[in-house]
Parts: sequence; C-alpha cells; structure tokens
Amino acid sequence: MTNQVSKVTGNLIDPVCQMEISENTPFHTLNKGKTFYFCSENCKHKFVSHPEKYLQDLSSQSVKELDITGIQYTCPMHPEIIQDHSGNCPICGMALEPLITPMHVENREDSELKSMRLRFWISTVLALPVFVLAMMTDLSPQYLPQDLNLHTVQWIEFILATPVVLWGGYPFFVRGWLSIKTWNLNMFTLISIGIGAAWGFSMVALLAPHIFPATMQSETGLVAVYFEAAAVITALVLLGQVLELQARSQTNSAIQMLLGLVPNTTWKVEEDGSEAEIPLEAVQVGDILRVRPGDKVPVDGFITKGQSYVDESMVTGESFPVSKNIGDRLIGATINGSGSLLMRAEKIGKDTLLSQIVDMVAQAQRSRAPIQKLADTVSGFFVPIVVVISIIAFFVWWFFGPEPKLAYALVSAVAVLIIACPCALGLATPISIMVGTGRGATHGVLIKNAEALEMMEKVNLLVIDKTGTITEGKPKLVEFNVESGFEKQTVLQLIASLERGSEHPLGLAIIEAAQKQGLSFESVDGFKSLTGKGIMGEVNNQTIAIGNDQLMKTLAINLPPLNDTIKDYRSQGQSVMFVAIDQRFAGFFVVADPIKSTSQEAIKSLHQEGIRVVMLTGDNVTTANSVASSLQIDQVEAGVLPDEKAQWIKSFQSDGYVVAMAGDGVNDAPALAQAHVGIAMGTGTDVAMESAAITLVKGDLRGIVRARKLSKATMKNIRQNLFFAFVYNAAGVPIAAGVLYPAFGLLLSPIIAAAAMSFSSVSVIGNALRLKKVTL
Repeated sequence: MTNQVSKVTGNLIDPVCQMEISENTPFHTLNKGKTFYFCSENCKHKFVSHPEKYLQDLSSQSVKELDITGIQYTCPMHPEIIQDHSGNCPICGMALEPLITPMHVENREDSELKSMRLRFWISTVLALPVFVLAMMTDLSPQYLPQDLNLHTVQWIEFILATPVVLWGGYPFFVRGWLSIKTWNLNMFTLISIGIGAAWGFSMVALLAPHIFPATMQSETGLVAVYFEAAAVITALVLLGQVLELQARSQTNSAIQMLLGLVPNTTWKVEEDGSEAEIPLEAVQVGDILRVRPGDKVPVDGFITKGQSYVDESMVTGESFPVSKNIGDRLIGATINGSGSLLMRAEKIGKDTLLSQIVDMVAQAQRSRAPIQKLADTVSGFFVPIVVVISIIAFFVWWFFGPEPKLAYALVSAVAVLIIACPCALGLATPISIMVGTGRGATHGVLIKNAEALEMMEKVNLLVIDKTGTITEGKPKLVEFNVESGFEKQTVLQLIASLERGSEHPLGLAIIEAAQKQGLSFESVDGFKSLTGKGIMGEVNNQTIAIGNDQLMKTLAINLPPLNDTIKDYRSQGQSVMFVAIDQRFAGFFVVADPIKSTSQEAIKSLHQEGIRVVMLTGDNVTTANSVASSLQIDQVEAGVLPDEKAQWIKSFQSDGYVVAMAGDGVNDAPALAQAHVGIAMGTGTDVAMESAAITLVKGDLRGIVRARKLSKATMKNIRQNLFFAFVYNAAGVPIAAGVLYPAFGLLLSPIIAAAAMSFSSVSVIGNALRLKKVTL
C-alpha cells in the first residue's frame, strides 16, 4: 500500500494513521501540488513535521519538491541568515539548522556530525602513515626499507594525502570558496587557502621539481613536499569540527531534556467510562484523560476528579511537589505523584506550555547579544589582515630567510593562515548564550533573547506590580456588603456576570463566590473596561459599574461615609471595590489577596544584589503602603494607571537607572515593553508574556534573582571566552609568522598550528559548558 493518499472503496486514507475518511465527514487537508487528507489537525501537524516518514513510496515527486514542511533554516552564529533550504551559512560557513524544534525528537544523529566524523576517521587512517613516512624520511631515513627511495616515498604520500585533502577537506574548500565569492571572509577562507597552498605546492614539487630554484632541489633533483602537513592539518581541523559539533549538541541538552519529558501515549476516558490508550497526537481539546500514579501529565489542562501531588520541577524549577485538587491546572510533561487524576485537555501540541518553553529557548539561543558586535567587528577586519600578514610573511622569508627560502616562506605563510582561524572568536558569545538560556529554562527562567540576558546583570532598579506579582493573584472574597433596597444574592449574581468579561484577578474572587452559591451567570451587553478604574456593562437591562473611588467619582455617584471601615480593611492590605447599579451606590466588597510566601525572601535577595525595588500599583495608598512596609520595598507609588506605569519607567530611565519591570496582567504590557528588561509572571496573561523578554514560569519573584545570577555567570563566561580568543590569536599569529626565529630559532609548524587552532575552539566550548553547573 502506498502512503500517498488514495481512494479506497469511495473513502480517503489518512497517510499518518491510515484511517478511512468518509467524504461526508469533516476532515483536514494540505495542498502542496497534491492534496493530502487527514482525520484530525494532529495528524496533519505530524505529517508536516516529518513528511518523509509517510511519503516513502511517493515516486512522482520528491519530498523536497513538494515543499511540505515549510521549514526555514538559520545559522546559529548569524541568526539574520534565514533560507528555505538546508546548506551552509554564507557568512561563517557553518551548517544551517532548522528554525523550528519538533516536539517529538527521534534518536537520530545530527547529519553534519555524522558526515564530519566519517571524514575524520577515514582521513586519520590515511594521514597517519603519511605523517610517519615524512617523519622517518626527515629524522630516521635509515629505518626505511632499502628499496624505498625518496621519490617513491613522495608518491606514496601523494596517493594517501590526496583523498584526505580533496575528499576529507571538501567541505572546507566549498565553504572557503563561498566565503570568497560572497566576500564574507571567515575561518574556512584561511583553512582552505592554507591546506590548498600546502597540497598544491607539494603536487607541483612532485610533478615538476625542475621548475624550482636549484637551492631547493636535493642532489637527486627532488624538492621537499608537505603532503603530511596538508593531510594532518585536514585531519586535525576535522577533529576540531567533530569535537565542536559534539559540544554544540551538548549545549542543546536543555531542549533535548525538555522534549524527552513528553510521553508518547496517554489514557483517554470515553463517555461510557471505558479507557483506551491513544497516541499523544490523537488528543483533542476537551478530551478527558486519566493520569495514573507516577505517569507524566500528557498535555496542559485542569483536574476534573481526584487529588495528588505533582512534581513540576522539570518545568518550573519548583523543588517540592505541588498539591493539586479539582479545578487546579496541570502542566504537560510534569510527573504525577501517588494519586489518580482525571483531567480535561485544554492545550495540546504547540500550544502547551512545554512547547512554548522549547520555542522560546530555541529563539533565545539563536539571538545575538550586543557584546557579539565586538567579536563581529574584530572578525570582519581580522581575516583580511591575517591574509595580508601571511602574504607579508611569505615574501619576507622568501627574500630574507635562510635556504631553502621558498620552503620556509611556504611553511610560515600556511602556519599563519591556520593558527589565525577566528572560529574561537566567533563561538565565544553564541555558545555561552546557548548554554546559559538552556540552563535558565530548566530552572523556570525563560529568556526570550540574548540582549535581555546581557542587560539583566546591569539592572539596578526593579519595578513590580502588586496583584499577581507580589501577591498570589488568587484573591478571596472576605466581605460583601450591600445597601438597603438591594438583595445580596442578586447583586452578587449581577457583578459576577459582569466580572466574567474581565481578566483582573480581583474579579475571579467574585466569580468563585457566585459559583459556590450556585448562582447562574447572565449575559452582558456593552462591556467596557475603564483602565485603572474598573468595569461597566449592562446585565438584565441594568447598568452595572464595579471599581474604585475614581470610577465612582467619574460617574458622579455619591458614596456613603465609609472612610473608617474602608481604612481598616486597607490598612490590612485588603482591596475594597465599590458597586453601582443604575447610577446608585449598591454596596462594596472586600477582597484579600495574600502576599506570596516567597516575595519577602526574593526582595531581600534583590536588595543584597544592590537593586532598588519600586512598587507601582493601581491600588490605593493605604493598601499599597501596608504591603510595601511588610516587604521593606524601597518606594511605593499607588493609584497608578497602566499608561502611567510606562511613564514612571521612562522617568526612572531618565534618572540613569537600568530598569527591569515585573508584571502579569494585560495592563502591564506597555510598561513591560518600555523597561530595559520586561519580566512576566508565567501565571499571568499571554499578552504580558509576549511583551516581556523574560518569563518566570512559576510566577515567583525569586526567579528574578535566578535570572540575575544567570546573567552574571553567562556574561562572565562570555568575557572569559573573548579574552581567550583575542589573546590566542594575538599571540599565535606573530609566532607563526616567525618573529621568534631570529632570536630563538623557533618556527611554528603548520601541523602544530592546526592542532592549536582546533583545540582553541574546543576550549572555548568547554568553558561555556561550565555554565550547565552554575547554581541558580
């Protein structure tokens, strides 16, 4: 049977699950020259992610020609390079990587690493005898077989070294030529010129020794060749590439670990109560799923039955299992404890929190820190300068060096080209960013871009919202009073119906109270949110207004003398909201939003970091001061409207502060965008998280301290890498050029230069990998 869609007894076949699809039932399609039919969106998504698995028998067109995936590729070192097909980066020559990260990773090795490893081992097997022959010829010719003359040795070296250079080094020549063609000179420019010069010189010397000066010819008319240098350099550079690619794969271990958390199957509870194990891809929004003790939570959703403790450490960084009861949310890929749970699927596939975390980490790892501009600027000038130095070294040795001058000139020029390869310089910043952002993700700190990671260590003022940031954001209704002439349950029903259209946490307390009393929700007309004041709308043909003092004043509604009562509530850090029905004051309710248990510890740690903490809140002065004094917050600004928060941040910035802003609501989005670093609580709204550069999955202010520590450690690591790379190149080039020869008789061999160049990159990557162990 073909995996291509076909007609079977009048029905269509889903190429993923092979399910028959009736033409009279709903189905999903994908049209890419051919039309493919799917029983569900999940099957379609699975097909798009890995079409080659389902098109193995497609003979008329290749998968590439069908262009099903739509995957774009980018360079990890130069994320501005994006194209719709795989290949090499035109700037640095590195193999491009896909922009998207599939949620189901197969255990297959990176194709570039596999190719480089094969080239390395074959090249090593061939280069080793070339090197041994060359060393024996130069140092111990008496150990060579008597019938093996020098001319034959050179031919053996040529035969063995040529496949190493032309096949093993083929990727270097392709990338080197591309760099010259596009005038983006890089490490492969230098490597290809160096290896090509050594091999080309040697081939000419072997085939036409008579064209060289007599001083370079031996008594038998032969000229020294450097096939061993070309072959060994190629093998060493290949070794460096293999080690680099392996290390790069380790930098993505955080993503791989997160992806590995996703279960392959789950148990679906049918309407008749029966249970069936189904693939995760088959889960639909609204499905009821069984999460057995010890199982991984399959997708995001909420508990409909049961209670348990869930280990969320792999996603949120929370070290202790979290108690979960009916109505509580579950995060996909977390681990259930000893209780059996029923859950309703709410977010599946790419919409789950885990998928968003993976995408955010991948995006951050491809982003560029401002400090990278320094390395880019240096690299842009460095390669042409190195080529010029190599040419100068060649001619200086040729004109002023000892005999054989041309041989010394070639050795020095090639050594300069090889040792100066700026691969360590190019890797210094991106490799640390990749490891650092991955490390943060495993501790519930999601960093959207490298600029935020760099800027975070410079922050000296933190602006925080109150509700949902310092407090739990899960308020409880503690008092509800209505004026005479109004019925308490009727008023509660009216305001709860109106609050359903609001995203403010205080409204959730009203809704929860109405649900507990079994009240139904009425439809709302003309819903209107008055930013920083409250909400209005019509319910049952009555105009309802809920809000603070400012809203009542705006509506010209007279409040009774409640100052002392309200003052008492607010002094305890509780919020008081007023209700008006048809322009008449109807009552007030008091909501308590407890301070998070971790807020005090977090603010104390921030103070120890030298960060000034300012609270901007729309709440009244009394409530705000009560919360601030208990947490020792440095400055409090109450009654601040959302648009005023952004203005406050601008004011702090004009005073010279580097400002971070932490918030969780839609009304915090402008301020989050205005701050140098916006920090969103993962328990808040999607708009806030979209506006922020850093998201704290747990919604815990201690995550800001973790982000600060991570930023400091990462930037320190980057500076170390840049220092190593700069010093290495600054010292290596003149030594390779031969500046030590007149005084000490030292001349750097191209082989030693190649080894040093390869291991300099590995040392930079090794240093970056230390970030995986940093304590947050």
